[in-house]
Amino acid sequence: MLIHPEEILETIKMVTSENLDIRTVTMGINLRGCSHPDIDTFNENIYNRIMYYAEDLVKTTNDIQNLYGIPIINKRISVTPIAIVAESCDAADYTSVAQTLDRAAEDTGVDFIGGFSALVQKGMTPGDLKLINSIPRALASTNKVCSSVNVATTKAGINMDAVALMGKIIKETAELTKSNSGIGCAKLVVFANAPEDNPFMAGAFHGIGEPDCVINVGVSGPGVVNSAVRALNDPTLGDISECIKKTAFKITRMGEMVGKEAARRLHAQFGVLDLSLAPTPAIGDSVAAILEAMGLESCGTHGTTAALALLNDAVKKGGAMASSSVGGLSGAFIPVSEDEGMIRAVQRGSLSLDKLEAMTSVCSVGLDMIAVPGDTPSSTIAAIIADEMAIGMINKKTTAVRVIPAPGTKVGDMIEFGGLLGTAPVMPVHEFSSEKFISRGGRIPAPIQSLTN
Repeated sequence: MLIHPEEILETIKMVTSENLDIRTVTMGINLRGCSHPDIDTFNENIYNRIMYYAEDLVKTTNDIQNLYGIPIINKRISVTPIAIVAESCDAADYTSVAQTLDRAAEDTGVDFIGGFSALVQKGMTPGDLKLINSIPRALASTNKVCSSVNVATTKAGINMDAVALMGKIIKETAELTKSNSGIGCAKLVVFANAPEDNPFMAGAFHGIGEPDCVINVGVSGPGVVNSAVRALNDPTLGDISECIKKTAFKITRMGEMVGKEAARRLHAQFGVLDLSLAPTPAIGDSVAAILEAMGLESCGTHGTTAALALLNDAVKKGGAMASSSVGGLSGAFIPVSEDEGMIRAVQRGSLSLDKLEAMTSVCSVGLDMIAVPGDTPSSTIAAIIADEMAIGMINKKTTAVRVIPAPGTKVGDMIEFGGLLGTAPVMPVHEFSSEKFISRGGRIPAPIQSLTN
C-alpha cells in the first residue's frame, strides 16, 4: 500500500488537532478447544490459551503506536461466546469463568475483554441460560469483562422470552453495581444481527466462523469529519457527502496499515477494519457536532435522521473504497453519554429517547449508553429492547441496546462514569405499561424478507 507524503502530513494534523485515533486493536481468540466438564480445568484452559496468544498484545501495539505516531487508545481481547464453550461444564453458574477472563485481561494489560456472551435468537440452551443468569454477578465481580446477548436476527426473528429475561438481567446488574451508578450495565449490550468480527466493546466476541486468532481494528475520527465539514464553504448536501467519503477514505488507509502490522508482529490473521465514528467526551469529537455542522440547529430536531443517514452512508462508501477489509459495524455510533453534543441536545430538550430510536434505523448500532430512571420496570426495558430488535430484524442490520437504569436516579440527574464512558443525563421513558405485551413471550417470527433462498 503506497502512502504519499501529503497523506502523512494530513494524518499528523488529524492526530494532533482533530482527535483522530485508533480506538482499539482487538485480538479475537478461539476458545473452542478449552471445553472441559470440570469448571476448574476449563478456567485453567481459558487462561492459558489467552496468555499464549495475547501476552505481547499491549507491548506490540505500544511499539506500533510509537513507530507511526498514531494513538492506539485501547487494546482489547474478544473470545468465543462463553455460553458455547462452557456448555459441557457441570457448573451451575459461570461467574468463575468471567473472573478467569478478568484475570487474563489484568495479566495481559488489556483494557477490556469481551465474549461473556450468548447467541439465543431462536432459543436458549441450558448453557445459554446459565450464562445469562450469571451476567449480573459476573459484571459486579469483575472490572474488565464485557457481556453481550444476541436475541434477534433477520433470519430467526426475535426471541421474546430472551428479551423479557434481559430486561430483568439489566435491572439486576444495575442493582448489584449501584455503588457505581449501575456501571455494570455499561458493559452489557443486547443485540440483533450481532457481527462476529466487531472490535468495539461491549459487544465484541470472537465468532464461530472466525480463524483461531485474528486482529480486528477499530478506527474512529468524528473530530476529523467534523472539522472537514465545517471547513466547506456553503456546501450542498452532495458536497458534504463527498467530503465525508474522502475523509473516511484517508482514515481507513491509516487503520489498515496499523492493523496489518499488528497482525504480522503477533502472528495472527488480519481480520477487519471497523471504521466507526465513535465519539468521545472531548469537545468537537462528536457525531452530534457533525450533524449540526450540516445545518441542524440542535441534534434531535427534524432532519436529524436524514443527516445521520447521509453521514453513515458516506462513511461506509469511503471506507469500502479504501480497503477490502472493512467490516464489523462501520458507520456512526450515537452513544449519548460519550458524545458531548448529544449530552447538550438532551439537556436542551431537542433529543429524546424516541428520536434516538428513529436515528438507530440508519446508524451503525442502536440505543447506546442511555441512562433511564432507576425505578424503570424491567418490562419497560424489555420493551425498549424489543423495539430496537424489530428495527434491526426488519432492516437486516445490526441494532443494539445498552441502557443503564441507574438505581436511585430520576429524570434530569447526571451520572458520571468517567473516561470514554463519559457522563449520562437520565432520560425519561414512557409512563404507560408494556408489561402484558412482554409477558406473552414466545417468538416474533422472521419477516418475509428473510426468505432469500
